[in-house]
Amino acid sequence: MDTMRDRFAPVVSRLLDEDPRVAVVLAEIGMADFEAVRRRHPDRVINVGIREQLLIGAGAGLALTGLRPVVHTFASFLVERPFEQIKLDLGHQDAGAVLVSAAASFDWPAGGFTHMSPGDVALLDTLDGWTVHVPGHPDEAGTLLRHAVAAGDDKVYVRLSTQSNDRALPVDGARFHTVREGRAGVVVAVGPVLDPVLQAAEGLDVTVLYATTVRPFDTTALRRATAGAGTEVVLVEPYLAGTSVSAVNDALVDLPHRVLGLGVGRRELRRYGLVEEHVAAHGLDAKSLRARLDGFLGVQARV
Repeated sequence: MDTMRDRFAPVVSRLLDEDPRVAVVLAEIGMADFEAVRRRHPDRVINVGIREQLLIGAGAGLALTGLRPVVHTFASFLVERPFEQIKLDLGHQDAGAVLVSAAASFDWPAGGFTHMSPGDVALLDTLDGWTVHVPGHPDEAGTLLRHAVAAGDDKVYVRLSTQSNDRALPVDGARFHTVREGRAGVVVAVGPVLDPVLQAAEGLDVTVLYATTVRPFDTTALRRATAGAGTEVVLVEPYLAGTSVSAVNDALVDLPHRVLGLGVGRRELRRYGLVEEHVAAHGLDAKSLRARLDGFLGVQARV
């Protein structure tokens, strides 16, 4: 099966052909996938080389001329390394862009910690006005990329991963999707963690919400779910644990509630290993998730 990133260049190449406002800015990574469309639109496919701060600055400059820039590289080089440029060149100047990352939290362990970015969404959370999409399947990635580019002059982050659920679900770039309903708690699964969450929740009387757009946070869907399932909420995110706990607290601020935030831990794992080993080490495999669900929700959640 194609990966999310495999869908990136074909979708954006088509958008380059269809919309004269669309431009792509790259920092070497992924350039080969855009060679054909670059020959058709040499002025709107730009490679700045390995200069990530310039990557953001160039994207912001294009936005200020009226273009809709799509800016792409690995997450650690797209969000962490040029964060000052994101804050100033895009945020301070009210310039819109679509940032599309690859490698996620630990998709390429052999690259080491320099190529890992579990804190990317939390870092963007320190800034105002960002929409954040976290697809869980290549088909969803294609849909959300189109939503992002079509979002006027908004600032949008699309987080692509090699990890994927087995099947795509309907996504609209805004709302959470109710996968199943229960009465003894709510589990919010973000992007590619849905499959292990569903395995972990087997035999539990819980509602499972699927989130592929996490900013803005779908407060309405969460409140609707807690009205029927109670206000014990487990949040499972494929990036830094607890990133969206404050969003859950804000959504339920007028209600007594408990929330457990699961995700990638802060402790650095200093062995390369495999993606699956990193998933297990951070407790994001189905067995580990079930133990945390049982511990937090208790026996009353069992069917």
